[in-house]
Amino acid sequence: MVAGLSVVVITKNEADNISGVLESVAWADDIVVVDSESTDDTVAIARRYTDRVFTRTWEGYGAQKNYATGLAAHDWVLSLDADERVPPELAAEIGEALRRSPALKGYRIPRTTRYLGRWIRSTDWYPDYQLRLYDRRVSAWNARFVHESVTVQGRVGTLSSEIRHYAYDDLSDHLATINHYTTLAARQMEAEHRRAGLTDLIVHPPLVFFRNYLLRRGFRDGGPGLVISLMNAYYVFLKFAKLWEQQRHPADR
Repeated sequence: MVAGLSVVVITKNEADNISGVLESVAWADDIVVVDSESTDDTVAIARRYTDRVFTRTWEGYGAQKNYATGLAAHDWVLSLDADERVPPELAAEIGEALRRSPALKGYRIPRTTRYLGRWIRSTDWYPDYQLRLYDRRVSAWNARFVHESVTVQGRVGTLSSEIRHYAYDDLSDHLATINHYTTLAARQMEAEHRRAGLTDLIVHPPLVFFRNYLLRRGFRDGGPGLVISLMNAYYVFLKFAKLWEQQRHPADR
C-alpha cells in the first residue's frame, strides 16, 4: 500500500512562481498552500490548483512550515518553496520510496539551481541536500531566522533525483537576497551568542572562495561558477560584518 502524500508550500508575493511549483506536483494526493498576506495574485493563482489555500500572518520560516505541515491531509509530507520544481523522475522516485521503505521516516533530496543560463552542479550549491520528504508524526521544523531545517526522529534515506531550483532572476536579485538573508543570519548568530572580529572578516571569505571555486570545482561551471564562488564569499563577509556592526552599535537597530 502506498502512503498518501501531501505537498505543502508557504508563500509571500510569489505570483511569478506559484504556478510552476504547483503544476510540478499536480500528481500529489493533497496540496496545501499557506500564504503570508500576499499583496499580489499569489492566492488567486494558487486556488486554480487547490482549494486548500490558507492565509496566516508571518511568524518565521519554521513556524509557517510547521503550520502548513499540520494542515496536511496525510502524514507523509513534501515541503517545497515556490521557486522549486519537482521533475517527473523525482516524482516517480518519491512514489517508489513511499512504497518500498516504510522503516524510513524521511528523505534527503539533492537540489540543483538554475543560474546564469545553466544548471549548477558544483560549489556549495550542489548537491545541496534538502530534507524535504518526511513523516510529520516524527518531524518538526526549527525556529532559525534563516536556513531553517526539519528534524526527523528516525532513519533518513537519500533520493538521487533532484529538486530544480529557480532561485534568482538575475545578479541584482541575487544581491538583494544576499542582503536580506545576511541580516537574518547575523541575527541568528547574535541569538546564539556568536561574536565577530576582524579575523572573521579577513579570513573566512577567502577560505569560502577557495572551497567553492577549487575544492568544490566551481571552475567547472565556467563564469557562473566563478560568480557563485565570489557571491558565496561575499555572503560570508557580509553576515560577519553585520554581526560585527550589531555588537558595536546595538542601539542603532
